[in-house]
Amino acid sequence: MSWEIVIGLETHVQLSTQSKIFSGSSTAFGAEPNTQANLVDMALPGSLPVMNREAVAKAIAFGLAIGAKVAPLSIFARKHYFYPDLPKNYQTSQFEDPVVIGGQLSFFVGEEEKTINLTRAHLEEDAGKSLHNDFIGPLGELSTGIDLNRTGTPLLEIVSEPELRSAAEAVAYARALHGLVVWLGICDGNMQEGSFRVDANVSVRPKGTTEFGTRTEIKNVNSFRFLERAILFEARRQIELLEDGGTVVQETRLYDETKDETRSMRSKEDAHDYRYFPCPDLPPLVISEEWMQEVKAQMPELPTKRRERYQQAFGLSAYHAAQLTLHRATADYFEQVVEAAGQAQAKLAANWVMSDLMASLNRDALEIHQSPVSPAQLAKLLQRISDNTISNKMARDVFQALWQGENNGEVDAIIDTKGLKQISDTGAINQMIDEVIAANPAIVEEYRSGKEKAFNSLVGQVMKAAKGKANPAQVNELLKQKLA
Repeated sequence: MSWEIVIGLETHVQLSTQSKIFSGSSTAFGAEPNTQANLVDMALPGSLPVMNREAVAKAIAFGLAIGAKVAPLSIFARKHYFYPDLPKNYQTSQFEDPVVIGGQLSFFVGEEEKTINLTRAHLEEDAGKSLHNDFIGPLGELSTGIDLNRTGTPLLEIVSEPELRSAAEAVAYARALHGLVVWLGICDGNMQEGSFRVDANVSVRPKGTTEFGTRTEIKNVNSFRFLERAILFEARRQIELLEDGGTVVQETRLYDETKDETRSMRSKEDAHDYRYFPCPDLPPLVISEEWMQEVKAQMPELPTKRRERYQQAFGLSAYHAAQLTLHRATADYFEQVVEAAGQAQAKLAANWVMSDLMASLNRDALEIHQSPVSPAQLAKLLQRISDNTISNKMARDVFQALWQGENNGEVDAIIDTKGLKQISDTGAINQMIDEVIAANPAIVEEYRSGKEKAFNSLVGQVMKAAKGKANPAQVNELLKQKLA
């Protein structure tokens, strides 16, 4: 039987506010356990929550960015569940009336563009953290400690429709969503610190059917690579189970990256199991049109707008424009290169940023703001390619020298020191061509008898004689003239 995977993602985005969603406690990461939790976070009797205005503003910005409806009035609810790291034993969240409704997110899977509908995005508080085997008890035993520092950190939970059909699509969607929230400045995107966590709802069904299968939820995945592997394992597990005559159980599962498998954590609750009811301590959240316009005015140019501008102003393909605008820092770097090198170099700049620059950053595990090659240096390098001082091949040697900080990062000094100037003198190239033709009469005859591959062989001989420094375009043109 042929199977189809059905995936929906719930993404928990920690909003980058200085204080928590309902208290004035700091949200800074890395403090000593329980040093950033006040009476509201600890749910002491008589303490009351107060809504963080900045958290709401960040939710509004996200809603506007995805073309969603920002609700003029939304409600907070109590979600009842036993949380060892939430002293209240309920989570203050939103259920029936979320702050953001609908919206869409477009992204590329390879060179194919996909658009996924979003169900909602709602505000809620994060839970604390259980520290297993990190706490030594009174008898010296290893125990579980509770750190409430994270309790009450503002979250925006973003829920997609179950429209993703492969692990690759799910990862591409998650990457695009990650890029957007960082671009907007509403989240720092640090997955290692838990700022961006993904829950994957996975089910399978026979191809051609429309009814959904029983889903399982893979909880708290904080790596794109692990997300892909977890979905692939879980889909395979469900298919094998069904083909053996078994039944998929609705449950929450965890992904074990060391064993590359998911394992059961607990049975999966439905909404009614949480006994939602409106929070009596918080009034309805009212968002005026004036507030939305105020947030909109402070938002940066959106990735979709930049993508359109790159296609129209620079002539880039939709795919290249999308890749360059996946992260704001990358787009800013690219624009600085184009500004310094000239708009005519935009396509060349896009190719270099997406290929050599990105490959070097990935190899050395660096972010683009840590790049040893500045936009001005790359722009200078592109100018030397365009004016035929060096070839593309030579430029890669110069780029690596810039990366290593040679010659104080001076492009022209590196070219001179390494003797990389391209030979563009017609007389010198003609002389080398004459020598190659004279030394290879058999290959010349093959070419003249219609064997086109022989031409490439002759070009290679000329480039070898020039030690790779001859202008390739001139070599091709002059060689063809000679052979004609």
